[in-house]
Amino acid sequence: MSDRPNGLTYADAGVDIDAGEALVDAIKPLAKATRRPGAEPSLGGFGALFDPKAAGFTDPLLVTTTDGVGTKLKIAIETGRHDHVGIDLVAMCVNDLLAQGAEPLMFLDYFATGKLEVEVARRVVAGIAEGCKLAGCALVGGETAEMPGMYGDGEYDLAGFSVGAVERGHVLPRLDEQKPGDAIIGVGSSGPHSNGYSLIRKIVERSGLAWADDAPFARDRTLAQALMEPTRIYIKSILPIMKSGRISGGAHITGGGLIENPQRGVAEGLVPVFDWEAWTLPPLFKWLGDQGGVSDHELRRTFNCGVGFVLYVADDQAGSVIADLEAAGETAFICGTLQSA
Repeated sequence: MSDRPNGLTYADAGVDIDAGEALVDAIKPLAKATRRPGAEPSLGGFGALFDPKAAGFTDPLLVTTTDGVGTKLKIAIETGRHDHVGIDLVAMCVNDLLAQGAEPLMFLDYFATGKLEVEVARRVVAGIAEGCKLAGCALVGGETAEMPGMYGDGEYDLAGFSVGAVERGHVLPRLDEQKPGDAIIGVGSSGPHSNGYSLIRKIVERSGLAWADDAPFARDRTLAQALMEPTRIYIKSILPIMKSGRISGGAHITGGGLIENPQRGVAEGLVPVFDWEAWTLPPLFKWLGDQGGVSDHELRRTFNCGVGFVLYVADDQAGSVIADLEAAGETAFICGTLQSA
């Protein structure tokens, strides 16, 4: 191959291969810290292997999910708060696995940006690794894409992909076990999680508040700090209860809020009916409703309103399930019942 004087390079086009290699070197120890039985994270290969037998499974079914963080990233970029959006990314995927009764095994991420800033990307991936540790899954790989012209200065986007497993016969929901009168147990959220942020940003814009201003609904926190609270990961608290056989179904409360998501884990002929007086709307959601003039129905179909996950349980099992959730550090309460459609 001949040299071409004054020829263009990839760097001239805005893609820095050296920066990409530096990022891989920086995140290798982060991935290594997420190792678990069945997986040995080793960045740099073309794929990742997982051994379900080594993880203790006998006859597993694989479950896959994928998701992103949405426009919550806009606040992270505008405020420089990059450290926890990786937890959000993992949570949005692994909590969906949980709704099927599956244990998270592996996680892969996709980080896309116009110009790779190694330290920003390292902070984001450190959050992803922390989320994987909270979920008990291995960060086994990912992809970093530097695409000049696709994103503005400092902008990036994230996507995640997770693989879980559940023993055959233990998949949720178990629709044949559900009946009218079963309890709906709500498990508390840490905030809006990663949903409704386009509306949140519109409400903040209308309020005239800056991200650095004190949050009107939270003491000793700025608006950015309060709104960037990472999504709660429920694996370690809820999965053991699911494995005990007392749960017939569940739902991760994401886009669609408490209006649309709960029905996805319920048998045909039944509907989840919430007692909206069973819990106090957290101050953040009350502020969003008041400041934005958002109706109760719109609030409930956009946000989790303080309930990040719901579980369907026979009425006589509800007390023991709530006790176990509280012992695991969750806030849990009966928030409704299943009723005939």
